[in-house]
Amino acid sequence: MEQLLSEIRKCKVCAAHLPLGPRPIVAGHESAKIAIIGQAPGTKVHETGIPWDDPSGRQLRKWMGISDDDFYNEKKIALIPMGFCYPGKGKGGDLPPRKECAPLWHQSLWNNMPNLDLIILIGTFAQKYYLKQQMEKNLTETVKAYNQYLPRFFPLPHPSPRNRFWLKKNPWFEEMVVSDLQEIVKPFM
Repeated sequence: MEQLLSEIRKCKVCAAHLPLGPRPIVAGHESAKIAIIGQAPGTKVHETGIPWDDPSGRQLRKWMGISDDDFYNEKKIALIPMGFCYPGKGKGGDLPPRKECAPLWHQSLWNNMPNLDLIILIGTFAQKYYLKQQMEKNLTETVKAYNQYLPRFFPLPHPSPRNRFWLKKNPWFEEMVVSDLQEIVKPFM
């Protein structure tokens, strides 16, 4: 596993397309029980090299009901993005994750983490990639139907502060889904 993580962190496959250059961000361990599949690192995470080291990460830890120590314990939780490097800025925020990363690296990561029991899919990119035709018509409907993807997958919206309007419009998420997420995650901590 260490060799694989080292290879990923040295990856330069799409370097020509990355405005800040390559800096693949990933964390994992062969004993991890949970994997969190996010989108791609933002500028702060690119700078620090620490996955989810931003307001989105704080919100995600709150939703999961876990401490920073548990969240960053690679033996418990693997942190794997769809795109491993900061993709650049777009009109409404960061660009989508680079398409090269998941097909290039995810299966090798899964092969090295045989103990995974739960994969948390953050946002549409991860949900489309892993749920494929099983995904509902949009992110909201997919998250609402989270029970149908258990026990393997748990779809969530992105915990970005930009999604505060989505959260306000969908109060059922924090009332129902977050408490179920916390109950499912708790035994792994």
